[in-house]
Amino acid sequence: MNWQTVRPAWGMAGYSENTAATSIAGDASPAVDAVLLEGVVAGNETAFATLVDRHYSLVFRLSARVLGNAADAEDVTQEAFVKLWRNPPVLRNQAALKSWLVRVARNLAIDRLRRARNTSDSELDLLVDTSTAPDGHLRHGQAADEVSAALAQLPERQRTALQLTYFEALGNQETASIMEISVEAVESLLSRARRSLRTLLNPVWADLIDELEQLK
Repeated sequence: MNWQTVRPAWGMAGYSENTAATSIAGDASPAVDAVLLEGVVAGNETAFATLVDRHYSLVFRLSARVLGNAADAEDVTQEAFVKLWRNPPVLRNQAALKSWLVRVARNLAIDRLRRARNTSDSELDLLVDTSTAPDGHLRHGQAADEVSAALAQLPERQRTALQLTYFEALGNQETASIMEISVEAVESLLSRARRSLRTLLNPVWADLIDELEQLK
C-alpha cells in the first residue's frame, strides 16, 4: 500500500468518529505507540494513520534540517512512514518507535543528499541547515550567521547529537538509539560539540553554550 492510499484513512468515518482513536492520538506515551504498532503489524490503517499524526512533525523537521528543502523533506518523511507500513519493525522497548522513525528518516535524507550532490562523507560533515536555531535562543543577523558557521564546522556526529538533544529535546537514551551508539558516546559527542562551539563562537554568544551545558 502506498502513501496516497493510506493517507485517506485519516478522513475515514471510522477514524474521525472513533472516540478511542481520538483519545489515543492525544496520548503521547510510548505505551500507546506499542499498541498502535501492533495494529500496523495487523494491517490496521487507522492505527497507522494515528502513528503518522503522532510523529509526522518530528520526522519532517529533522528531515528538513538535513536536507534544507521542505519538498525533499516531505518526500523523505513519506518514505519513512511507508517503510513503517510495509515492514513494521520489531522493537525491544516501548519508547523505541520514535527513535526508529527518526533514524530511518535521517538515513534516507543523507542517502538523498549523497545521490543528489554526489557528496563524499567528509564533505557531508560540512553541511548544515541554518534553521536549526530555535526562536528565542539567538538574535537575528550576525548571531545566526556566526552560529550557523560554527555548527557547519562541527563533525556531522557532533552536530547530530546536538540537534537531537537540544533542538529536538530528546533524551540521551533516545539520541543514542537514533544514532546507534551508546549513551556514553552521546555524552562524549555533546561535550566535544559544546567545547568546540566555545572556541569557534565569538565570546558574546557564550550564553548559548551555557544553555547547552545546563541541559546535562
